[in-house]
Amino acid sequence: MTEIFEEVVNLRRELHQHPEIGFDLPKTLALVRRELDALGIEYTDKFGQSSIVATICPEKKDFTIGLRADMDALPIQEPEGVPFISQHPGCMHACGHDMHTATLLGVAKLLKQRESELNCRVKLLFTPAEEYVSPGCKQLAENGVMEDIDCILAYHVDPEIPLGMVAVDAGGQGANSMGFTVEFFGQTAHAASQHKGKDAISMAVEAYQAMHIMVAKEFSANEPRVLNIGTIHGGKTNNIVCDYCEMFGTHRTHSDEVSEKLMQRIKEICHGVAAMNGARAEVTVKKFLPFVINNEVVTQRIYEAAKQVIGEENIFHKRRNLGGEDFSFLCRQKPGMQFRVGTRTDEPRSALPLHNDKLIFDERALDIAMKMMVQFVLDNQNGITF
Repeated sequence: MTEIFEEVVNLRRELHQHPEIGFDLPKTLALVRRELDALGIEYTDKFGQSSIVATICPEKKDFTIGLRADMDALPIQEPEGVPFISQHPGCMHACGHDMHTATLLGVAKLLKQRESELNCRVKLLFTPAEEYVSPGCKQLAENGVMEDIDCILAYHVDPEIPLGMVAVDAGGQGANSMGFTVEFFGQTAHAASQHKGKDAISMAVEAYQAMHIMVAKEFSANEPRVLNIGTIHGGKTNNIVCDYCEMFGTHRTHSDEVSEKLMQRIKEICHGVAAMNGARAEVTVKKFLPFVINNEVVTQRIYEAAKQVIGEENIFHKRRNLGGEDFSFLCRQKPGMQFRVGTRTDEPRSALPLHNDKLIFDERALDIAMKMMVQFVLDNQNGITF
């Protein structure tokens, strides 16, 4: 184990007890600043709301490696089960971002200890709102955080992969993730005179069914895609025809072309349903995450680091999934790579999916992630030719 492993575990548990949502991260940011101040590492918040970008070896500008960790949690109530349970009702680190942030703070300490030996600059990006409607990394990318970074690395804990193994794959990872709202505008009436109203709830139900039939029937079986309507809200009481109903959904694909077609069909269906009912619908794109592209050169370099840390026999190749990730905004600007670190053990709760309220992560994965990031920096401090 790394000599600071216990410190990093304690940081992870402190973060886990204080999960925060989106850009509203006061306790999380205070912890990150506290640790960076203790290490004497300079940092700035100029690149985006609730973000911190710290720099090791600021004077060594010939080559700069970026390392990123997301900080936000999810609006999920955590059940009893761990001694460091969330102290914020309705909030939980169910995606492992507490693991990521603690890892990067551990990496910061390990690299700071070797600062005099390093031949490159390292930027540590602590980013907000990965789970939020307005992606944090998008804001940082638009504000120029990647301008002086030559390549960037991130990781994600993964309960589908056994503890002690990592997934390292080049090319497209995850999916284009589109968040959208559909609003139906109808007309109120008394429930006893429904023919005088225009029922927005019934329009939403009709559109819901039509959209799912469309996704199943109108695309090739070889085209990965998924549609989920996560919320439907409408109506005020039982004896009034509802005049307004809103749905919030997401769709995921592996292709820009399929994403565009799917969004167009959603609009056509919802507008068509509303028109048939003599009403109106509005479809608004709320969030778009392009899929992550793992650069081949950076992927090969992290593969070499993984061989040194855990052995080539423990490098796992994972089938591409339909998850979304705002790290994509950073690695679309400069060569980047996101690897995945396994956390699954014989404990049944460790094999539950991400975003499950009962999921637990084996903290030994922290050590593997730290070692891989540090090894990557040490191996590539003299630059990479792309």
